[in-house]
Amino acid sequence: MEKLNRLLKNTLIFLAIFLAVNYVMQSCVNKEEELLVNSGNILFTTTDTEYSRRQIVTINIENSTKEPIIIPSECPNEPFSIFRYENNDWVQKTSSPELDCKNAKDITLESGDEMKIPYTSWNNTLFSDMGRYRIEFATTVEGENKTITTNEFLVVKEGIFRQLWNGLFYRPIYNALIFIASVIPGHSLGLAIILLTLIIRTILLIPSQKAMKSQRKMQEVQPRLQKIKEKYKGDQQKIAMETMALWKDAKVSPFGSCLPLLLQFPFLIAVFYVVQNGLNPDSVFLFYTDYNGFSLHDIGTNFLGVLELTKPNIYVLPLIIGGLQFFQMKLAMANKNKKTTKKDKKSDEMAMATNMMTYVMPVMIAVFTASLPAGVGIYWGTSTAYGIVQQLFVNKDGGKDPNEPTVKVISN
Repeated sequence: MEKLNRLLKNTLIFLAIFLAVNYVMQSCVNKEEELLVNSGNILFTTTDTEYSRRQIVTINIENSTKEPIIIPSECPNEPFSIFRYENNDWVQKTSSPELDCKNAKDITLESGDEMKIPYTSWNNTLFSDMGRYRIEFATTVEGENKTITTNEFLVVKEGIFRQLWNGLFYRPIYNALIFIASVIPGHSLGLAIILLTLIIRTILLIPSQKAMKSQRKMQEVQPRLQKIKEKYKGDQQKIAMETMALWKDAKVSPFGSCLPLLLQFPFLIAVFYVVQNGLNPDSVFLFYTDYNGFSLHDIGTNFLGVLELTKPNIYVLPLIIGGLQFFQMKLAMANKNKKTTKKDKKSDEMAMATNMMTYVMPVMIAVFTASLPAGVGIYWGTSTAYGIVQQLFVNKDGGKDPNEPTVKVISN
């Protein structure tokens, strides 16, 4: 009891000191912010002092004056003025990509507000060369013309992993999408996404099929594993030995369904990002060729007359994707052992967790789909539908090799 009282006393003292220090620090921050607002300054900085190439340079601007600030739209030109240090002088760099400027408008930053402005559509053209940069903003503050300059920042070479990712996965898949869109009638982005997804999934058919069969075999030995756990309850060493023996005799491995999936991930993730960012005009530097003059503006982003693939669809598409995902998981978790009792299922915590994920995962995927451009949903739906067809074939033959021996539980 004495130790408990001492522990509680020390905890209370720690909390009191922590709250006091936090109060003092917060007061100092509030006073600093108040002085900053009253100083009549504009904070104009980059979010970092060093960027790797291809990393999006982003401006953070905060209006600490008493008047609103107008940031005029220069579309298709970049916001603000970019300078790179070359031959002992600051040289201005410009970019005018093929942007749709019909909805472009000036930005009004009210007093006390702040915002971030990324160079998403101009980044590669402006910051592809390594070196020192700075950005300038000419504006009017309280009737006086001022030019505000950011901190200097560096653009450095991207790391080896980023280079490998772009060279082996992202760029080839991006060019495949653009090529497909350039040759199909109507240059439909939706149809190009579907065809690209089917091609990638077919290339990865063998490893994904092995993963599904391995998962199916693991399900088939689950009742026997459960019997081992019940027979040697409390003896973890014996359970581990018998489990390993069973896996060896059944020629299954808990990693058999994981490793083939890991091989697929780089390709599938690359497809995802290509679909999400592929129409950015700043990405044309990734083209292997000019595709006979084909332009990103030639791509049709409306699919079936109802889906705008560059914008989120928060109603129909998420429900379809969620339903497909639920159906696929139900197929994957279907147990061919009809003799499993309800009592066995309740006692199997892993089965309970899996059953819960069967319902939770589709909801998560549906929410995820609703927050991203519809083109990503088309990719995910096509990939899931392909997986459903695969799973049906796996379930039909049970994932078994007829030459394999019958599984028996080894016990002493």
